[in-house]
Amino acid sequence: MKPDDPLLKILVCPLDKGPLVLLAADDVLYNPRLRRRYPILDGIPQLLPSSGEQVTDAEHDRLLRRLTDQEARP
Repeated sequence: MKPDDPLLKILVCPLDKGPLVLLAADDVLYNPRLRRRYPILDGIPQLLPSSGEQVTDAEHDRLLRRLTDQEARP
């Protein structure tokens, strides 16, 4: 999945129905509000609630830094 994929505009977290952000380098969709990440396997987002993984505080901070770095790149 690429950052300009039109699917990203309609994909939402299955738990809070809010938007997800793509972390292309990690091949995951991330919900920073719930601190949950969802894998993308073979280009297909795995958006079942049971597919999501709760992240630790340290991992959340790392993912937020990656998001900031990703947004800073042209």
